[in-house]
Amino acid sequence: MTTPTADSADRPTMTPLTALTCPLDAQPLVRDGQSWCCADGHRFDIARQGHVNLLPVQRKRSLDPGDSKAMVSARQRLFALGGYQPLASALADCVLALMDQEAPLAVLDAGCGEGFYLRQLACAAGEQNLSLTAAGLDISKHAVLAAAKQSRDAAWLVGTNAALPLEDACVDVVICAFGFPVWQEFARVLKPGGHVVLLEAGADHLLALRRILYRELKPARGDAGLSAAEAAGFTISGEVGHLHAGLSLTSNEQIRDLLTMTPHLYRAERDGLARAEAMTALEVELHAELRVFSLEGVQDKS
Repeated sequence: MTTPTADSADRPTMTPLTALTCPLDAQPLVRDGQSWCCADGHRFDIARQGHVNLLPVQRKRSLDPGDSKAMVSARQRLFALGGYQPLASALADCVLALMDQEAPLAVLDAGCGEGFYLRQLACAAGEQNLSLTAAGLDISKHAVLAAAKQSRDAAWLVGTNAALPLEDACVDVVICAFGFPVWQEFARVLKPGGHVVLLEAGADHLLALRRILYRELKPARGDAGLSAAEAAGFTISGEVGHLHAGLSLTSNEQIRDLLTMTPHLYRAERDGLARAEAMTALEVELHAELRVFSLEGVQDKS
């Protein structure tokens, strides 16, 4: 198994995906100095850190959608502990196994957060002397800013999976790690025969923490959400991969970071949250399910 370099000062090599479209009229965007522009004159400035905001105000459901700055910072500190590295390694191995060794792989990380999984994929590709053209997109401006600060080698975009600011049939693989898949949009931007690699929480994910937070645990949702993938023209390739790893939290601050980076901070019962926030050590299991979906044939883009 390929083991990507840890998320550190070793910068992976990627080239930015440039098949961008205007989020207002879906026309192609062309780089003009420090801006991206469409034929109708819409202009989107490139931030000093290198990312670009392609999320128009009419597509926002709140003033500051997506993960907060505190959530992003907490997740970065938790990723630095190394517990999530086996999940990232398995995701990278899965994507690279789909790759045509003779041609660069165009990848979209849909819901990229601070770019952890995409950077690990780029590291793994680099170890095999493979080329990667990449974009990372997230609805959180705080997450995309954090991603851009760590690597300028990808196109980092503030945007929404519900209306991807990308041209039709421009990517080979979409990865979606603990995100919100929008299958019709994934089908639109994928080339015929392309793939979605989906990494989702398994039934035992953070089970020790959830037992502290809730009096009664909800059953796993199963495969109910996969019907939308089939409706969009995807078929599941191979078996579901069950990934397991451990995360040792050795301080109250780390436990609070774990709470902050998950929705449990807002969903948990008050007494359970108080119990968790008072702890100084906790061993939790990370359990993820890895699936590959293939898009067969030429899709109707209308």
